[in-house]
Amino acid sequence: MSEKVVNGWNKDKKYNEWLKNLKEKFRQVQLKAAVKVNNELLNFYWELGKEIAEKQKEAKWGDKLIDKLSRDLMAEFPNIKGFSRRNLMYIQKWYLFYSANSKLVQQAAALITKIPWWHNVVIISKCKTPEEALFYVQKTIENGWSRSVLIHQIESRLYKRGGKSITNFDKTLPKMQSDLAKEMLKDPYCFDFLTIRENYTEKELEDDLLTHLTKFLLELGTGFSFLGRQYKIEVGDEEFYIDLLFYHVKLHCYVVVELKTGKFKPEYAGKLNFYVSVVDSLLKTKKDNSTIGILICKEKNKTIVEYSLRDISKPIGVSEYKITRELPDKFKSSLPDIEEIEVELNVVKKTKK
Repeated sequence: MSEKVVNGWNKDKKYNEWLKNLKEKFRQVQLKAAVKVNNELLNFYWELGKEIAEKQKEAKWGDKLIDKLSRDLMAEFPNIKGFSRRNLMYIQKWYLFYSANSKLVQQAAALITKIPWWHNVVIISKCKTPEEALFYVQKTIENGWSRSVLIHQIESRLYKRGGKSITNFDKTLPKMQSDLAKEMLKDPYCFDFLTIRENYTEKELEDDLLTHLTKFLLELGTGFSFLGRQYKIEVGDEEFYIDLLFYHVKLHCYVVVELKTGKFKPEYAGKLNFYVSVVDSLLKTKKDNSTIGILICKEKNKTIVEYSLRDISKPIGVSEYKITRELPDKFKSSLPDIEEIEVELNVVKKTKK
């Protein structure tokens, strides 16, 4: 085909649009094929795990069954890694792990084939009960977690922390939104990705959280969209500043986050209630649900928090946070900050020129 003709096709808008649609359709077919292959493979693994478990109960098969089965299957299918002794052990463990709970086994069989095999291996290797494991299976399906994100969520004990915040959501939100909002919150929030000096200020905590914004958003959970820090609002000719403002795309609402480096005090709830009211008045539209406030503090007393929220009119949740890698002040002061590193890099670049 001549260059002139090729260029002619390239300028044909209808052809380019058609080509674009074809490419998108093929990508969708590829994705569906991959999902179907994964589903079929895991269904096979489930049945195989079941048969291995049943045959091992028979005396004549014994403990050497997996060794022999692996050798025989790999001899027939030498390029299939799934028949290694190690993987067959995982397949057996996978089936036994869920079948131990007869009430959950059908639910498990329906869900676990919807996520990749090695996600399943991670879950049964790190979880203690089928209930906990299925929690992470469902979250992986809902959020499309990669294996590394899944590992992070398990190791940070999301199962134990999710929905544990103290809130007044039952009184201030419709039931469906209340349930979703409570599930959204964690207690405590795990800020282990921070490296911060011992006697840090709220400003320094904000600085470090936003320096690690991607990890911070991951810890907050799926659906948070960051709108601003020290977000200015004007009320009665005075200026006020919200620590962090987000929009939650699943709850369809603004989320006001206030950070406190000390112990919870009742007046914090009143101030957050004020901020939430202002956001409802100035930013919220008819399409948005009620704004939610989250107070994240270093420490809290459950009884004091519950009394503080009892007569608050706006939906507010209170959680703690934890940091396990605080540095003594003398070490922190010797570490360069971002600006210092940038200066050093610029000096190196100029020297090389």
